[in-house]
Amino acid sequence: MRLAIKLRKFFSLDWRTMLLFIEAFIYLGWARYLVYQPFKKIAPSLGSHLEETPQATNDKNKDALKNVHYAIHTISNHTFWDSKCLVRAFAGMRMLQRRGIESTLYLGTAKEESGKMIAHAWLRSGSFIVTGVEGMERFTVVGTFARRIGN
Repeated sequence: MRLAIKLRKFFSLDWRTMLLFIEAFIYLGWARYLVYQPFKKIAPSLGSHLEETPQATNDKNKDALKNVHYAIHTISNHTFWDSKCLVRAFAGMRMLQRRGIESTLYLGTAKEESGKMIAHAWLRSGSFIVTGVEGMERFTVVGTFARRIGN
């Protein structure tokens, strides 16, 4: 019954939003697969290590950035697998790359109050945080990957 309601809701969307959601679903699945690969194997495909893209946002990209953010955030709550921060960041990076938009993937660590180490990933393009904005200020950046146009 719930699935029927979700499908009805999905098919009531305009076709551009449907395609954006399908794209996000596919890239989230692809990113979930990547998470299971050795990091040294996938790191070269993420962009230039320990570099960042410019902080200035190009006004022509604002709508695309908001759309990718919305699609990743919405669809990641409806996948059959865990779509946590790293999966979201990988998917967002690939969606932005398809649109010719630069981005930087941040990897951070922090300690919980119990002393346990935790990690977080987020994606920035210009001054806009595309994924992982929630709680990112608690984390110390330990790695960055700059995905430039043409990388």
